[in-house]
Amino acid sequence: MPAVSSRGRGRRAINEPNMVPFIDVMLVLLIIFMVTAPLISPSMINLPSVGSAAKQPDAAIQIVLGKDNKLEIRGVGPPAATNLNELAKAVNKLQAGRAPDSTAVVISADKTVQYERVVKVMDTLQRAGIARIGLSVQLAP
Repeated sequence: MPAVSSRGRGRRAINEPNMVPFIDVMLVLLIIFMVTAPLISPSMINLPSVGSAAKQPDAAIQIVLGKDNKLEIRGVGPPAATNLNELAKAVNKLQAGRAPDSTAVVISADKTVQYERVVKVMDTLQRAGIARIGLSVQLAP
């Protein structure tokens, strides 16, 4: 029910909202959050640590994505240029005769290369059944 003002000659309704109930509710919620916040324990995430792999790879095949989006495979022997369609065949050829877990594939990309391109390379390798795929990073000084 709107408040009624008795100023002047007649009675008029005040069209301003009553903020007191809103403030009361907000103060109660603030007190509830202040009381319950210290009781909530933060969740723990088990992150992998460096060197926790079961077996270190015997050899690594490096796939380099240059600034010009050209793919280059560096494995045993001289670097070879390739495209995305031939990438899985070339990597499988380099892994031939070895155990699948003994050879890791490392993707190195220039920082200006779009992330989507790196993901496409990873997806192509995973669809080809290559088990160990990693990303090469450069640590900040």
